[in-house]
Amino acid sequence: MWIVTGGAGFIGSVLLAKLNQEGHDDLLVVDELGTSEKWKNLRLKRFQDYVEAEDFLPLLLENKFPKIDGIVHFGACSSTTETDASYLIRNNYEYTKTIAQWALAKKKRFVYASSAATYGDGKLGYSTDLKVTPQLKPLNMYGYSKQLFDLWALRQNVLNKMVGIKFFNIYGPNEYHKAEMRSVVAKAYEQIKSEGRAKLFKSYRPDYADGEQVRDFLYVKDAVDVVYDFMTDSKYKGLYNLGAGQTQTWNDLVKAIFAALDKPVRIDYIPMPETLKEKYQYHTLADMNWRKGVKRTAPFRSLEESVKDYVQNYLTKEDPYL
Repeated sequence: MWIVTGGAGFIGSVLLAKLNQEGHDDLLVVDELGTSEKWKNLRLKRFQDYVEAEDFLPLLLENKFPKIDGIVHFGACSSTTETDASYLIRNNYEYTKTIAQWALAKKKRFVYASSAATYGDGKLGYSTDLKVTPQLKPLNMYGYSKQLFDLWALRQNVLNKMVGIKFFNIYGPNEYHKAEMRSVVAKAYEQIKSEGRAKLFKSYRPDYADGEQVRDFLYVKDAVDVVYDFMTDSKYKGLYNLGAGQTQTWNDLVKAIFAALDKPVRIDYIPMPETLKEKYQYHTLADMNWRKGVKRTAPFRSLEESVKDYVQNYLTKEDPYL
């Protein structure tokens, strides 16, 4: 049995769909459903049981779950604007550390979500080189909470006994409950639908025109294909970036939405909130050299192909869930 924490969340629920597709339904889902619409992400998934996050650790530590193959730990507060540092330490760092220690003691496979937010402003690059990892300076507390666990695993010399994934800009179906943390695809689609226009932040650097800030975008369906490989192939050990390995602009992304809707491109560039100006990343790019030589069934989908699938097969539907 595999345990998937954050299984009702965005990437977690799409991973459940991938696992079901591969014939796995002996799964335990852990999450905190609360009052959001996140529960809808679980409706079409097959799994053995569900446990609330606050109840999970005591049950795990009491060995209430027999025959565990491994744990995928995606459960965390993913808000980059969360300011309660103590909450993030408990929820993202201490919780992860406890699960990791259990998995290590039981010699179970452990795959966890780190974040590209650990790279901060990117001045040190976007490599998972462990010599660089201690020097990284995240720009927000969320990124730091993820960095803390990476550093703990590094100090304990246990990164070679687990897989940590630094997700870049992942987007796609089942992210609807994330409110302001949804992708620009989801938010811009709503703007275009209601106003016929999309909004992007102005640039405040002379070397970047408005909307020409770049990101490494990856469709969630491609992301979970890789996560599945991390789960099932023991050769993967350590920290890995997970992005497309190429940059595209916010303008490219939004133009793909207009194209998927067969509408003329209309973009308004709006002022960036003062609270974001000092923390805004103008360039991210995952170092994906680890993928060279790795046998894969298909390349990642293009940005245009992915956005078209997301818009036409999900966002425009009355029930947009995967």
